[in-house]
Amino acid sequence: MDMNQYLSMFIDESNDHLQSLNENMLQLEGNPEDLGIVQVIFRSAHTLKGMAATMGFEDLASLTHKMENVLDLVRNEKLKMQDYIFDTMFKSLDALETMVQDITEGGQGKADVSSIVASLQAIENGEMTNGNGPATETNKPANASISSAVELDEFQYSVLDQSIAEGHRVFYVDVLVSEHSQLKGVRAYMVFDMLERSGEVVKAYPSVQDIEQEKFERSFSLYYITTKEAHELEEGIMSISEIESAKLIQLDQETLQQMANQVAATVEAPPAPTAVAEVASPDKNSVPKEETTTAPAKTAAPKQAAAPSRTIRVDIERLDVLMNLFSELLIDRSRLEQLASETGNNDLSDTVAHLSRVSTDLQNIVLKLRMVPVDTVFNRFPRMIRDLAKTLDKKIDLVITGAETELDRTVIDEIGDPLVHLLRNAVDHGVESIAERVAAGKPEMGTVNLRAFHSGNHVFIEIEDDGKGIYRDKLLKTAIKRGVVTEEQGAKMSDDEVNQLLFAPGFSTADIISDISGRGVGLDVVKSKITSLGGNVTIHSTPGKGTNFSVQLPLTLSIIAAMLVRLGSEKYAVPLSSIVETAIVQREQVRNIHGNKMITFRESLIPYLSLSEVFSVPDFNDADEQETEIVVIRKGDRLAAVAVEEFIGQSEIVLKSMGTYLPAIEGISGATILGDGQVALILDPNAFIK
Repeated sequence: MDMNQYLSMFIDESNDHLQSLNENMLQLEGNPEDLGIVQVIFRSAHTLKGMAATMGFEDLASLTHKMENVLDLVRNEKLKMQDYIFDTMFKSLDALETMVQDITEGGQGKADVSSIVASLQAIENGEMTNGNGPATETNKPANASISSAVELDEFQYSVLDQSIAEGHRVFYVDVLVSEHSQLKGVRAYMVFDMLERSGEVVKAYPSVQDIEQEKFERSFSLYYITTKEAHELEEGIMSISEIESAKLIQLDQETLQQMANQVAATVEAPPAPTAVAEVASPDKNSVPKEETTTAPAKTAAPKQAAAPSRTIRVDIERLDVLMNLFSELLIDRSRLEQLASETGNNDLSDTVAHLSRVSTDLQNIVLKLRMVPVDTVFNRFPRMIRDLAKTLDKKIDLVITGAETELDRTVIDEIGDPLVHLLRNAVDHGVESIAERVAAGKPEMGTVNLRAFHSGNHVFIEIEDDGKGIYRDKLLKTAIKRGVVTEEQGAKMSDDEVNQLLFAPGFSTADIISDISGRGVGLDVVKSKITSLGGNVTIHSTPGKGTNFSVQLPLTLSIIAAMLVRLGSEKYAVPLSSIVETAIVQREQVRNIHGNKMITFRESLIPYLSLSEVFSVPDFNDADEQETEIVVIRKGDRLAAVAVEEFIGQSEIVLKSMGTYLPAIEGISGATILGDGQVALILDPNAFIK
């Protein structure tokens, strides 16, 4: 069978499982006694191993299998998670990510993981825990011999009994593999994989681990919860090659009780103390605690049978094509609206009005299709912060809020690297060392808050630490020393303007530039990237208390709401997200201060810019006007007034690139096609406010 057709699906699902493994491993590190998390991790690793084996990536499957062996000991309470084990597991996850990346690039998922495999093997054999020498006997795997009876413990029995009461079907399944099969472990895995797609395996004999290691003769049995009919399950099992027979017995509450009683009669009752004490005693050869694949004990009801998927994966390029086609439709809609108003035909006007309503709904759906939760970016940060904290010998608590906030996919694709750099800065140079925090009367553990939230037509992402903050004097001294500003300029700067010096190219306040980050090194790249997305970044800092980097981003880069304005025969679009308000000013209100035109706006002076002068508009000059319309625009906390001839009105416009033939024009971010077929340039307000 040609597996190449499934390769993209394998890569996508592998990345999903690896992300889940990282997240749950971090959660387990914070609560190492929670066996429920271990069950989730084990299942993800088990699925990933099966997928890799099916696709023929043996190295990936082998490493995952070693991880699974360690996790199996943990979930059966034969091994306790310790720092050394966590570190080894995280190294294993890094290696798996490297392998999947190699497969993505066309390789076979090869990597040198011999040292990691050796460490996992040592943990599995009980030879090493946390680097403190041989493990105790209680950490070693129990005797591999198991009872020949399929025995249910109290919890497993209650799960099956309750499932029957709730209307689910419970089966006892007995499968026989062909005696000529060379890969009976693989055939058994395929049976389990098929069954778990439409239900839940509660108990298996032999154990799942033994079955996968081919430590069984030819048959295996299991209890299974599902909503499917017996004949469907039998057909599914028998469709797998080298399966000789499959017997299914549907159980009701009475037959379940009878089977449990029969098993209890055939299995010798264990002497006191309890089975837990037996597992802890290495000298006994009694029955070890059987493994299960049920939910953790705190869950009263069984897992519901898997419902049919309500989602599909769509290639991003298809969404881009859909967006481009809709953009053309939006332009035609504007043209039709204009024609309808010009002709005065009522039937045409009614039809165009209905078309506008439908296309508006379609526009909302298309935009939502492109919206992605910022969690797709945020979810890789906890692991990164964990590793940085260990490297720097710091204690860091990363608090994420608002991860469900949505952004356009185009913005999401670009914002990851700037956030990585800001977070690394916060950990490296924002949060103090443990000794410094204790000396300052702070708790040993520093806190870094990563939050996202909507505000108007923008999304704000904030990175805030409770570290030492930014000291104005030190910042200015460094800036003057590096020639970024003069002493005279520095003396006149506000605190916010001084903080913005961090974004100067090559600027750094770090005494020693580390290989992790230097406060200011690379921040110019961060700001330029955010600005290119139509966003802005501001800094607020309190010395001794901490620093807040606030990143402002537009919701989408494809369709924007804009104010259309006219200057002579030319039309321009100003993004509404940058407009504070519009007004009319008299000529005598424009003042000349030190060679710069200024106007008074809400009890403060702001710059006055003549758009006709900036773009050399041939048939309009606002200097000839007695009163002039202005658009007050904002960049961060700074304002400016832009003079125009008249306002055309508000409109939703499609942002089009200027193409490669035209050079970059300062103050212009793109162009749009209006309803009358004219091209209007879209202003970039950030370029007008320095």
